[in-house]
Amino acid sequence: MSDRIKMDKIKVILVDDHRIVRDGLKSLLQHEKDIEVIGGASSYTELLSLLSQEIPDVLILDIAMPEKSGIEITKIMRKDFPSIRILILTMFTDEDFVFNSLKAGASGFIPKNTSKKEFIEAIHEVYNMNEYFSDSIKNLIMKSYVKKVKNEDNSTKEYKKLLTKREEEILLHCVEGKTNQDIADFLFISTRTVESHKNHIMNKLELKTNMDLIRFAVKNNIIKL
Repeated sequence: MSDRIKMDKIKVILVDDHRIVRDGLKSLLQHEKDIEVIGGASSYTELLSLLSQEIPDVLILDIAMPEKSGIEITKIMRKDFPSIRILILTMFTDEDFVFNSLKAGASGFIPKNTSKKEFIEAIHEVYNMNEYFSDSIKNLIMKSYVKKVKNEDNSTKEYKKLLTKREEEILLHCVEGKTNQDIADFLFISTRTVESHKNHIMNKLELKTNMDLIRFAVKNNIIKL
């Protein structure tokens, strides 16, 4: 009797509406000792049929699919088959596709022009409960983050140009839920002065209601929900 320990293989299903792509990916993986392709699907319906027979460890999924997009399929998989790890492999690498895939629950995202080495590495990483992004996707995510931070900074600077220091102070107290009397007592001014400052703030920021003021404060990171 052999004393060799049997190693479990990573079970993979390939989901792409082009058979030549599925066959190509299967060919790339067929000599990997720890990876087994247990099926391929060209649509959501075919995928469900495969899942009724066997659940994979990793789903290799394209975004452009008939019936349902890869992003829609990812959402469904995360809800109905939470144990499956999802690796997006696609030619659609625009910012919206990347972030929508991540929001849907994908564990990794790589472009179709990736190397075999990186493809294999990505499968192992998502299988091991990690996230994996190709360098180009990492750069895209970082650029998007930097852009967002700059926009937030610029937005904050813009509103600060409109308000006086006292108005900024009163704005902060307002969004914290303090009453005019609370603010007046804290700043040692009259409630009439507080009301006057609030009116100036609302006019300068082109706001009409207290709810508008709250939305403005959240949008500009004055307060966080």
